[in-house]
Amino acid sequence: MADECCSKGLTRRQWLNASAGLGLAAGEAAAAPRVNIHAAEPPPASADEALSRLKAGNRRFMEGRAKHTHENASWRHMLVEGQRPFATILGCSDSRVPPELVFDVGLGELFIARLAGNIIAEDVVGTLQYAIAHLHTPLVVVLGHEGCGAVTAAVDDMLHANHEPSHIEALLRLIEPGLAKVDLKQERDALLKAAVEANVRWSMKQLVAVPEGERAIRDGKVTLVGAVYELASGNVRFLSR
Repeated sequence: MADECCSKGLTRRQWLNASAGLGLAAGEAAAAPRVNIHAAEPPPASADEALSRLKAGNRRFMEGRAKHTHENASWRHMLVEGQRPFATILGCSDSRVPPELVFDVGLGELFIARLAGNIIAEDVVGTLQYAIAHLHTPLVVVLGHEGCGAVTAAVDDMLHANHEPSHIEALLRLIEPGLAKVDLKQERDALLKAAVEANVRWSMKQLVAVPEGERAIRDGKVTLVGAVYELASGNVRFLSR
């Protein structure tokens, strides 16, 4: 490699000096002091701004223009001292719906709880309380998605009384009350779409029923919204309140 460089007008000494200089620069960069992430990029100042940032990121993702920012080593170094996510997401465990990609955000920007069917259980409530009380995220999004296996299983259980393993049965028991008003006689695609949306609203209703959650919403400390991710388009459809 050195001979090739020399043939292009660089002496061996010049090439070695340049290489040493690059190594020194890299070492200086690695030793650079950490930068405060809060000063580097202030988070949204309100729930409305946080929601706008999510919508803009989802639009980039949907259109194939994702930036994939805030994923490199320098950004990771800034996060060592702490986190300050601007929104909390309660989503499904489905591998096709990773919130960071769907909303085109990077490390440290979302506080996420994911479990099948985006259900509300005791540990989930504790996780969301932590996000509100300690991380002060102004926005909480319950994110369901089309083709949700947990919701589909709950619908089929209501229609046919299917038998699932015990822990899956326990999960379905948490979903089915929210589907009580869904018309089970409608065409299947419409039924499943309605059930997914009803399940999102059911999770939201349960969060509002928690005294601390109701108080935080009433006092304007947090805004709660629901949304459904559309698998084919990549669009996140936010539900009307």
